[in-house]
Amino acid sequence: MYHRACVVFASFHLFILSLSYLMSLLQIAEPNQSAQPHQHRFGLGIDLGTTRSLVAVVRSGKAQVLEADSSNDTLLPSIVYYPSSGNPLVGNDALSHLADDPKNTIVSAKRFMGRSQSDIKFSHPYELSGNKDDMPTFVTAQGEVSPVEVSARILATLKQRAASALPADSIEGAVITVPAYFDEAQRQATKDAAQAAGINVLRLLNEPTAAAVAYGLDQPTQADAKESYYLIYDLGGGTFDVSILKLTDGVFEVLATGGNSALGGDDIDRLLTNWLIKQLDIDPKDVSRHDKSILAQQAKTYKQALTDAEQVNIDITVNNQFYQGVLSREDLLVIIEPVSRRTLSVCEQVLRDAKLSSADLDEVILVGGSTRMPAIQKVVTNFFEKQPLCRLNPDEVVALGAAQTAHQLVNGDANNNLLLLDVTPLSLGLETMGGLVEVLIPRNTPIPVKKRQIFTTYQDGQTGMVIHVVQGERETVENCRSLGRFELYGIPSMKAGFARIEVTFSVDANGQLTVSAQETTTKTESKIEIVPSYGLSDEQKEQLLVSGFKYAEEDKNTRSLIETKVEAEREVLALQSALKEFAPLLTSEEQHALAEQIQALQTALSTDDLSVIETKQAQLKPHSDAFAARIMNQSVKASMAGTSAQDW
Repeated sequence: MYHRACVVFASFHLFILSLSYLMSLLQIAEPNQSAQPHQHRFGLGIDLGTTRSLVAVVRSGKAQVLEADSSNDTLLPSIVYYPSSGNPLVGNDALSHLADDPKNTIVSAKRFMGRSQSDIKFSHPYELSGNKDDMPTFVTAQGEVSPVEVSARILATLKQRAASALPADSIEGAVITVPAYFDEAQRQATKDAAQAAGINVLRLLNEPTAAAVAYGLDQPTQADAKESYYLIYDLGGGTFDVSILKLTDGVFEVLATGGNSALGGDDIDRLLTNWLIKQLDIDPKDVSRHDKSILAQQAKTYKQALTDAEQVNIDITVNNQFYQGVLSREDLLVIIEPVSRRTLSVCEQVLRDAKLSSADLDEVILVGGSTRMPAIQKVVTNFFEKQPLCRLNPDEVVALGAAQTAHQLVNGDANNNLLLLDVTPLSLGLETMGGLVEVLIPRNTPIPVKKRQIFTTYQDGQTGMVIHVVQGERETVENCRSLGRFELYGIPSMKAGFARIEVTFSVDANGQLTVSAQETTTKTESKIEIVPSYGLSDEQKEQLLVSGFKYAEEDKNTRSLIETKVEAEREVLALQSALKEFAPLLTSEEQHALAEQIQALQTALSTDDLSVIETKQAQLKPHSDAFAARIMNQSVKASMAGTSAQDW
């Protein structure tokens, strides 16, 4: 039997040889060289972006982006084209097919990573296949391909670029960045893609944290004596993240994080595309995918032009209708308002979570290609009432930070004392009796982290237990998300409440959750690595957070009622078990009175009236206490039988 838990990681050649020998004797180590001479070791920093991806490395002590053969492809478009024949194309080669064959040209695969088909509610031109509860596959001219396979193609291209630029067999692995708000399934999908590309993942690093490393926020300053607070505003092509970092004595702690894994420059392009269509008084639904794709490219061109110009001339053709006009920065500011408003809403929530105000921030740092837009910079400046920091190329900053972290992991850079503490985006716990959630790791807890808690059995003779792991901010399981469950058997048969089951929640630096349970006397153990089949949608993430605040009072009352009922049920079970064994200690009248009070409490338990249940518990207490006293007296007498005072 089993029940739920209760409370429940030539000459020139000779010259070179001579030089190598001399360096070996002198034990000279060049940058990125191990303690053993001539064994160069490099760690790559990869920014796997929604719209563009790139790879960086530390050489000669400086982080730098590795360029492609063509300078236009250094920021590799995160696009893969699957033709009817021949090998798939990646990057700009794939981009050239976007307008003519959008169905077979996969863009923004990152948005589909680790998410179920039912979660994908945004507009896209693809035919998806698979179960609604699983991560979908794209139906292409070369068959079905998953988002993981598409990402693996992009990662393999970046790996090849690095292999061409660095000495053979010198790459030890890579630090790959992910949005801070990626959940376990999305992170696992990213690791799966890297493995498929033949890349050894040294660590998954949150994008905002990578940006902090790139900016060298850990370097000593004149104000080093005080605590410093930084907000990282990261708006990329398809994801948005906000993190607040606290720096104290070289330790970086992420105080709070938030974001939207399906919000970014792509959405701005769509808003601008629809605005262009409406200038012709045409319903966007009446425009073909082919024409929309062409318009989207034009919209992106206009958007980028407004980075340097106050206004641009536009010239478009849709359904044989023509339009010429002017698009200004002020127009764009109004057009993108739905996106900017959503980003600021996340900023407000993250500030509340960190218990800070805009005035408390030392710097606001802009990251992501979309923050090049003067419109976005203006919105951020007005909201935080300070000029944001953006001296580094926002397209490269994340990859540069990842490269520095990879360099430290591979070479053990003792001069870098930076310690990074990321956090869990949502609370993690398990189900206890009554369908309640017992939180072991609260939201915004720094990771890596390991938490243990002791639980016990609910019924006499219970030899098994179900450990149900959940994620969310509500008090009851039905209002949280189920991550997985496993069973623990081999619990010694004993009275309810006597068994000791230690449950451990462990979240590594990559955000990977492992849950284990061990019965402390027999050391019987069982565990599970939480790898959900799909990730949380944007709506689900927002709902889990918002509902946690909205229903806080209601949840508090619900929890109080359930805990009272569970405790009362346990008391009834304990008394019924005791009566079977110790009934002779009571007179018939006392047995009858106790039975009546037990029945009255059981009747009250069929209602949801907390006051009635508490009243019946209070009326039962004198009877149960008297019974417990007699059982205790008998046990004491039995243990002292045949002994004298001198024995003590």
